[in-house]
Amino acid sequence: MATAPRPTKIKLQTQSRCLELSYSETEVYSLSYEFLRVLSPSAEVRGHGPNSAVLQTGKKDVYITNIEPAGNYALKITYSDGHDSGLYTWDYLYDLCCQEDNYWSDYLQQLDKAGASR
Repeated sequence: MATAPRPTKIKLQTQSRCLELSYSETEVYSLSYEFLRVLSPSAEVRGHGPNSAVLQTGKKDVYITNIEPAGNYALKITYSDGHDSGLYTWDYLYDLCCQEDNYWSDYLQQLDKAGASR
């Protein structure tokens, strides 16, 4: 399996509440803080086994308070709600960038099904 590219530039856009990831001059993605938070790779969100993911609700206004590298392979992101577990590997971040529309649509459907809100 091929390894995803590492971003050449990472920038927090505080006004728009987005994390901007640049992979080249023409390949730039902007992921909202809320999107990153609800799809955190942590066990707290994903669960500890099959079908044990925990639907994240009420994260519409969350923001990133800190971002730091984790070795040469990931980012550690801390959010305003105190969540800071789970490492966003380069592979996972690139997957989120490429599949953002699908993941977001799935998330909104799960919220609707649960009668929950962002």
